[in-house]
Amino acid sequence: MTKTVKIGNLLLGGGNPVLVQSMTNTDTRDTEKTLAQIRALHAAGCDLVRVSVYDEACAKAVKVLAAESPVPLVADIHFDHRLAILSAENGIAKLRINPGNIGGEAKVRELADCAKAHGIPIRIGVNSGSVEKDLLARYGGPTAECLVESALGHARLLEKAGFEDIVLSMKSSDVRLTVEAYRLASKRCDYPLHVGVTEAGLPGQGTVKSAIGIGALLLDGIGDTIRVSLSGDPLPEAAAAWDILRALDLRIRGVQLIACPTCGRTCIPVADIGKRVEQELADVTVPLKVAVMGCVVNGLGEGREADVGIAGGKTGGVLFVKGQEPVKVEGDLGAILIERVRELLKERA
Repeated sequence: MTKTVKIGNLLLGGGNPVLVQSMTNTDTRDTEKTLAQIRALHAAGCDLVRVSVYDEACAKAVKVLAAESPVPLVADIHFDHRLAILSAENGIAKLRINPGNIGGEAKVRELADCAKAHGIPIRIGVNSGSVEKDLLARYGGPTAECLVESALGHARLLEKAGFEDIVLSMKSSDVRLTVEAYRLASKRCDYPLHVGVTEAGLPGQGTVKSAIGIGALLLDGIGDTIRVSLSGDPLPEAAAAWDILRALDLRIRGVQLIACPTCGRTCIPVADIGKRVEQELADVTVPLKVAVMGCVVNGLGEGREADVGIAGGKTGGVLFVKGQEPVKVEGDLGAILIERVRELLKERA
């Protein structure tokens, strides 16, 4: 089991629930737009959000962002330890740095002392494209061993400075390499691990790559926080992260749709009803499994794990709720199902 670090009011690692995070892509200095995106990500299920801090104006904006944000914020810092210190002083809850690129041991120690004083953990973020040249030469490229050695080497700089509230990541756009690196890291250290496939691409192929890499690691019990890295609007990242966690029953939030793949026996428009269920129940945060099954031949049996569902019939359908006798229904089956879900939520409130 990994160590536990505190990020604002959150606990990361140590067997605590896997945290979902994403990153803003607004100009951090524009606090209004950045806060709007942070709030949207929070509503989409993010437990924490990272912001780029690339100049002093960004670091000063952190004060406003941290004060107004509904979730703890992480400052993404490169090269300038002063920006990390200013962000810490302005209320950031976590830092993401590479100790090796901020100017030597003295500056690392200064930053470590500041982070310790403010109770802020530090994530060491290593990517396959940013590994030190000497390590690349030694290992013959960005291998799993190379990525892990880079991350642990950076960690040793912080450890030497007396700082151990560390989180590690060692990402690649190569799914197999990413998985191999994290598996190796989990054997060599007990620091919490931030898991993700970097530069995965656009929603679609990038989502699949992320699900394979992150999912494989989570099934191994590896990963304390995840970020699905997709190009463009960050909101799909949060949705994909929750889809991964729901699929593995690691965290349940909102509606999880169970729908049959359809066949020649299908009596109702399963895909249309399923899409309507997802859209009209998108506001639901209570964990709920909802089934849309195409026929009654296997529908009731295959959908029995759902809290509520509908199975198509030749002249209507069958509405079923866990623990209750199925009921025959006719008419707009999608509307009937959604109405029953709403009723069920009121009954459970």
